Amino acid sequence: MIAYRWWCYVFCFILLTPGAAAGLTIQGVTFAEQIQVESTPLQLHNAALLRYLLFIKAYVAALYLPEGVPASQALDNIPKRLEISYLVPIQGSDFGKGAAPVLERNLTPRQLAGIRERVERLNASYRDVKPGDRYSLTYRPGQGTELALNGSPLITIEGEDFAAAYFGIWLGRDPIDEKLKRDLLEGN
Repeated sequence: MIAYRWWCYVFCFILLTPGAAAGLTIQGVTFAEQIQVESTPLQLHNAALLRYLLFIKAYVAALYLPEGVPASQALDNIPKRLEISYLVPIQGSDFGKGAAPVLERNLTPRQLAGIRERVERLNASYRDVKPGDRYSLTYRPGQGTELALNGSPLITIEGEDFAAAYFGIWLGRDPIDEKLKRDLLEGN
């Protein structure tokens, strides 16, 4: 009788425990294995932790790409999503301050001038976040880059050039954090 109960507990535990389809969990933050962007399924490529000043765990980010698309093409004109779940509070006004130096490092003055107004519109849309909040940047070719907070869209910014530049903050030549970029692009 005791063995029977034990097996019942084990069976129930297996049924209630999320499997591989649940995605990937880092620092207690779970990202889905797959998401749907309109009619395009995007696969979780990888997720990684960003540490600020080596010891502050700031956020966990996840990169989604179409199935079969190599990470080397992440900045190309393809659907993609970057989800960022925050572990610390951040004021909305600080997002633009953090993005500006990375954009300047990755773009020529002419490229930066070409997207400056769109970057300012995006920066004005950021809201304060608290631990557990999640921003997503979703690029849809021909439509633009949507910024959403906790699943609620805030703004969509037009342009393939904007998407490449803005996703380049995390995935570009000189990103906000080299280890985060490497981890996101490695794949799981």
